[in-house]
Amino acid sequence: MIIDVDNQDWTGGQIGNNDNSDDVKNIDLTKVHNLSGPIAVEGAEPGDCLVVDILDVTPFEKMPWGFTGIFELENGGGLFAREFRSRACKAIWDLNGVYASSRHIPGVRFAGVSHPGLIGTAPSPELLATWNERECGLIAAHATSVPPVAFPPEPIGAWVGQDLPNQTLEKIKKEGARTIPGREHGGNCDIKNLSKGSRCYFPVFVKGANLSVGDLHFSQGDVRTMSFCGAIEMAGIITFNTSIIKGGVEKFGLKQPIFLPSPVDPMYSQKLVFEGLSVDINGKQYYMDATVAYKQAALNAIAYLQKLGYTREQAYLLLSAAPIESHVGAIVDSPNACVTLAIPTGIFEHDILPKPEGLTKVNYGQCAIRSDGLL
Repeated sequence: MIIDVDNQDWTGGQIGNNDNSDDVKNIDLTKVHNLSGPIAVEGAEPGDCLVVDILDVTPFEKMPWGFTGIFELENGGGLFAREFRSRACKAIWDLNGVYASSRHIPGVRFAGVSHPGLIGTAPSPELLATWNERECGLIAAHATSVPPVAFPPEPIGAWVGQDLPNQTLEKIKKEGARTIPGREHGGNCDIKNLSKGSRCYFPVFVKGANLSVGDLHFSQGDVRTMSFCGAIEMAGIITFNTSIIKGGVEKFGLKQPIFLPSPVDPMYSQKLVFEGLSVDINGKQYYMDATVAYKQAALNAIAYLQKLGYTREQAYLLLSAAPIESHVGAIVDSPNACVTLAIPTGIFEHDILPKPEGLTKVNYGQCAIRSDGLL
């Protein structure tokens, strides 16, 4: 059976198509993610594998736009929240067929690979208890971390969307896991190639599987969470069908979902690749830390884009939203892991390749910032 599912954007419409970022600054993160579901699949039982074929992901016809945001250090954060002391910024993207362009980041236009950022089955009560135990333990061990290392259940803003007894609703709000991270059921994994034509294999933990989906993206790079709200977020429709493989968890050793990626991918043959090592922005050496290495690769790319005339904020947003590729190049050569970040040169209106005379710097303005002007 083919199913069309309408989805709000992940913030529930808190971000507007305008030219300041006050809505990003003041966003209420207790109200996210906004998901559609749960959808019960007849015949699915614990231990089965739920197969989901994604047929299409499109924006609403009357809302052909999306957004990318840099969140405040104290309200969302992001990959460089501490290093940049992040202030709220955003870019609005116009979505035209397969292409995205933005008045806030001029000079670029690229094809998107639209996909759900969040899709997964429901946990069993036992699995939910495991999540809360291990994540609350992590929070307790890092109680003063900014941004937080994890997020506990939060009754404020919890939305169940079902007509249930008050006692059951209160229990859900008190114990329900936040949807921010991906987990064993799938969830918020932000895999950009889960677009039309992809197939997903999810473990089933409860009768009916109870599939939920949302957080639709028009496009993103390989590491969506660079700026926390780092894809081109959109409201729209996902179309899929489902089937069941009985006993699939045992048959496939299915501890977490597995995927067949979409065969549809933008064709950008030439890429400018930036390398990063396990050394942070202050020059501190880490041992085989791929996250530190990725951050350095991204910082190197941002510095290069600034030489072309983009502001740091524009570059930060662009690397989050465009079809950037990231790879771990080496994790055996102590002490440095090597991670690469590749920018397709074809997304730019101008030639961005290095030249003996240097780079041509253009004034690209600025993305949408706070009305008080703070960056």
